[in-house]
Amino acid sequence: MKRPSLTLQRFNEHEVRLNRFLAATGVASRRSADQLIAAGRVTVNGKPCTDFHFQPCPTDHVKIDGKLIHQRAPVHILLNKPRGFVCTRRDPHITNTIYDLLPSKFSSLAYVGRLDAQSEGLLLLTNDGELTQRLTHPRFKIEKEYEV
Repeated sequence: MKRPSLTLQRFNEHEVRLNRFLAATGVASRRSADQLIAAGRVTVNGKPCTDFHFQPCPTDHVKIDGKLIHQRAPVHILLNKPRGFVCTRRDPHITNTIYDLLPSKFSSLAYVGRLDAQSEGLLLLTNDGELTQRLTHPRFKIEKEYEV
């Protein structure tokens, strides 16, 4: 059974500000969401919302430029990265990227950490920005272990 991310779980409990909701759905970073809100491009139930403290309910219809924003379920993939593949989305000088190993529907996932082209090992890809932040930001002191 899929668990909602912490942000979307809080959203279902009416505890998430609009910018965090937008970031959790993947349409913008929190800073970009703030800019969208300030510019009046976000509507809630058909009305422009410029209140940075607004907390949408699960039944609210949130739109950006008229496009309905949906909650998305978090996706997590563990990839056993082989040697010779680079952790990047696109590079005109690189032929083998980790995204070449995945079906195209996963091309929007972000990798957590990275492995050099000649390294192999387990790599996490996800659309859960909050999880990525918790695993990579130094303030959370998550130890990483590499075997050489």
